[in-house]
Amino acid sequence: MPPAQPDPFRELPPTAGLPLGWRDLLAGFTAREGGFTRAAARFLGVDQLLLTCSGTAALVIALKTLARHSPRREVIVPAYTCPLMAIAVAHCGLRLVTCDLAPAGIGLDLDMLRGLIGPQTLAIVPTHLAGRVAPVAPVRHLAAQHGAYVVEDAAQAFGAFQDGQPVGTLGDIGFYSFAVGKGLTLYEGGLIHAGDPALRAELARSAAEILRPAPLMELRRSLELAAYALCYRPRLLPWVYGVPLRRHLRQRDMVAAAGDDFGMAIPLHPVGRWRQGVGESALARLADFLEAGRERGERLRRQLETIGGLKVITDAPGARGNWPALMVQLPDRQRRDQALQALWGAGVGVSCLFVHALNDYPYLAPIVPAISHPRARRFAGTSLLISNSPWMRDQDMAQIVDRLASLSSRPVSDPPEPRKQYQRG
Repeated sequence: MPPAQPDPFRELPPTAGLPLGWRDLLAGFTAREGGFTRAAARFLGVDQLLLTCSGTAALVIALKTLARHSPRREVIVPAYTCPLMAIAVAHCGLRLVTCDLAPAGIGLDLDMLRGLIGPQTLAIVPTHLAGRVAPVAPVRHLAAQHGAYVVEDAAQAFGAFQDGQPVGTLGDIGFYSFAVGKGLTLYEGGLIHAGDPALRAELARSAAEILRPAPLMELRRSLELAAYALCYRPRLLPWVYGVPLRRHLRQRDMVAAAGDDFGMAIPLHPVGRWRQGVGESALARLADFLEAGRERGERLRRQLETIGGLKVITDAPGARGNWPALMVQLPDRQRRDQALQALWGAGVGVSCLFVHALNDYPYLAPIVPAISHPRARRFAGTSLLISNSPWMRDQDMAQIVDRLASLSSRPVSDPPEPRKQYQRG
């Protein structure tokens, strides 16, 4: 299938980010210290939040805080998640343990989790991918039986809910990310939530020790945020996003194309007042933006579900997730790869969330156990991401649906994955 030709003057982003305007940038100059954190706490309906420079930094602070008071050294994470998860665990000097995905959905395989959790388990990290809400309650139940903590990865789900409770507040600790593409952005930023006041105080103590002033890094992030405000629009995205994307695709470097090529160093510094003020100003528009995204996402989901053999990943029961993008799973890898070949560089908002399961990234081999997880690997090889940008036009979606529908009559080429029993090694 030949790739669709991109419009040189129009490009959709891979996810729905909240556009920033000049009023947001000006608001940064009159911001009060801590204003963004207080506004975000009001948005979620929680008492307090802790601001960090990224979601990864938030995870580092959470794990270092827990490890300070426990001899346990293992952290269980999904086998399909952001590579930064593995890098953060290694940064903290802890041992990564990977768990396969559940037979359906994006949650952890509870049968496998029961065999992995033990006396060395410090924390379990359930993850909400692409705004979809994964089950947390059964994970928390298992963790409580073994004295482990639940650190909820809500990096991609700020503003999502489970049974009326904000995602990110369902575990002992939760964290959010405000990187580009996460809805609201500070270009890079993060928040930590803990319901227990004593644990919250320990997290604040760790943050004060770990986050050290870095004026040059903060200047860089401020300039990047200003550039985002200028360039995050369909007519400029072909140059700042599309050109490097298509270069990586021509080089067949899917990891770089998806933005999965992370370094091992983790920036750890406070967020400056100007960026906080920009975020506080934009936050006032976020609720309406997310609600419009949910309505638009449901319309797109219904269109995609008319295609035979296609599965749109939805939320856990009782959940109300965000819709920065739609995660779609095709029946086999061959069809997924053909769809990506046709659409990834076409400028219509089709991409990959993460290219591989964690154990399949060569550069992570020194820090990720070499264990095969068939469902995580299959999900990585058969899924793609479709943007839920407000700039998605009917003709853009029609192009996507037509391409995917043209692949739907092909026979499934991948054999079903065998069911295995897992025990701690």
